[in-house]
Amino acid sequence: MSGRQKRDLFRIVTAGVVTLVLAFMPLEAGVRLWLCLIPYMIVGWDVLYMAVRNLLRGQLLDEQFLMAAATVGAFVLGEYLEAVAVMLFYQVGELFQSIAVGRSRRNIAALMDIRPESARVLRDGKEETVAPEEVEPGEYIRIFPGERIPLDGEVTEGRCRIDTAALTGESLPRETEIGDTVLSGTVNLDGVITVCVKGRYEDSTVARLLELVENVSARKAHTENFITRFAHWYTPCVVVGAGLLGLIPSLLTGEVTLWVGRALTFLVVSCPCALVISVPLTFFGGIGGAAHRGILIKGAGYLERLSSVNTVVMDKTGTLTRGIFRVMGRYPAEGVTESELMEAAALAEQHSTHPVAAAVREAWPCTQESGAWEITENGGMGVEAESGSHRILCGNARLMEQGGISYCPREEAGSILYVARDGKYLGALSVADEIKPEAAEALQRLRRAGVNHLVMLTGDRRAMGESVAAELGIDDVRCELLPADKVRAVEGLLRPGNTLAYVGDGINDAPVLARADIGIAMGALGSDVAIEAADVVLMDDKLTGLSDAVGIARRTMRIVWQNLLFTLSVKPLVLILSVFGFANMWMAIFADVGVMILAVLNAMRSIRPGRLPSAPHTVRETAKTSTPVCREN
Repeated sequence: MSGRQKRDLFRIVTAGVVTLVLAFMPLEAGVRLWLCLIPYMIVGWDVLYMAVRNLLRGQLLDEQFLMAAATVGAFVLGEYLEAVAVMLFYQVGELFQSIAVGRSRRNIAALMDIRPESARVLRDGKEETVAPEEVEPGEYIRIFPGERIPLDGEVTEGRCRIDTAALTGESLPRETEIGDTVLSGTVNLDGVITVCVKGRYEDSTVARLLELVENVSARKAHTENFITRFAHWYTPCVVVGAGLLGLIPSLLTGEVTLWVGRALTFLVVSCPCALVISVPLTFFGGIGGAAHRGILIKGAGYLERLSSVNTVVMDKTGTLTRGIFRVMGRYPAEGVTESELMEAAALAEQHSTHPVAAAVREAWPCTQESGAWEITENGGMGVEAESGSHRILCGNARLMEQGGISYCPREEAGSILYVARDGKYLGALSVADEIKPEAAEALQRLRRAGVNHLVMLTGDRRAMGESVAAELGIDDVRCELLPADKVRAVEGLLRPGNTLAYVGDGINDAPVLARADIGIAMGALGSDVAIEAADVVLMDDKLTGLSDAVGIARRTMRIVWQNLLFTLSVKPLVLILSVFGFANMWMAIFADVGVMILAVLNAMRSIRPGRLPSAPHTVRETAKTSTPVCREN
């Protein structure tokens, strides 16, 4: 609780105790008036001040005006304790609102603490401490243990563990070594590293994130805009209505005190505080709760739209898969050991820069001396390694056919590498992009959240795309697509009343992210362009954040509608009762302040929404019904 909230709580408690004492003291009317003014001014002086100031500035008929008019009118009618009670409970509601907003604001403001204050840049062999904005791309910076990384870059010296919690919400530190990319805003936990800066500060991850957070409140939801317009017209109407209620019946019946009292009760009941406070607070809480989990929703409007998503379209590489090739299958020929097959493949691929070659080297680091081998790359087919009378071929079926090798063709997802040594077929390797371990669970959770149509778009070959889609249970898959084809595919899926979200991470995903109803980018490793084009950013690159984001959005909107229905059902009823004299000032207090407190308490649930239940992670076994047939050349 902040210092101001503590002071407000002290005022409320003090005024409440004094009011309670006065309620049981037998006092004359004049004495009771002056004594009741003490707790009234303790708890309400700021409301009166704001009401007068806003009137002088031409800002008429806001909630401070309604509270001031109702309580001052109650004093005029001799309802001293009721006047104090109205102001007292109004301030209790304001305190609850302040606490709720503070909790949500801390979740979002925690991101603001990631702004780096300085950078240690290496210039002319010396270390200088400068502002991050002064460091140019290509310069080298040094980060010591416990320091925040000021700029995005690549590690060129040293190794350490990086705390990424501020950006991604991930609690486990990330191991980082030479060649790895580090993001600004993360913290070096141990070890000294030197980083080559890859961009200016204004283009860094931390700067872009802070800009998005600062602009989040400017993007209102349709519901918020409706409430703002509603309050703009509603408040003058009820003030005029209260005035007519107090004036016309008084002139007709002569019972001025009775009808002015009913008008004041009507005025207290009609205050739209519950709506005006609880709806924006609920959206703010939902955005704050999402930020606490590493999900950046760029505005309430996007959160509202996300809550109605029923079709999710996903890119494959980098979204459903790691974007890193792995050796997924090893198929040695008869009489050949797996080590012989892998040794020959690793030797042939020792110097190739192709991602498939890197996957082979990672699976089986070459142990033979490779310097004596002459490596030749055959574009589009594979590599050939020769040393004296020895010759290794490693590549696709065309390379085997060109070399006159009898091989056993295989139908597998991914890239198939056939390996032969000295004219003898050794076997084949299957190399494919690895599916993210959380992908299956994330998609199951999406279905339970109400997403009924899952689509995957990829530029990969049909066999690879269909294999990934079958393993993850995706409804529809489109393969061999160029960026323009992806846009056309999404446009073909857009339907009135059907909200479509697209999830991607690459530069070529930016046009699709912008075209979809709601664009979701993988933020930690996604491209800058994709993050800028997206409406929601998953800072930890985990697909489970997608179902969390949908769950948060839907829970937030449920709370918004609960508050709307509750408020709009209680207030009209009490307003009607007040017109006919069945509702006194205490009932009016409940209908106004009580409803507001209940709505605010309900809105506070959006700050820490519960997660969707996790689905058991299952791996589908793909049955292979066909037996490979060996081909003789």
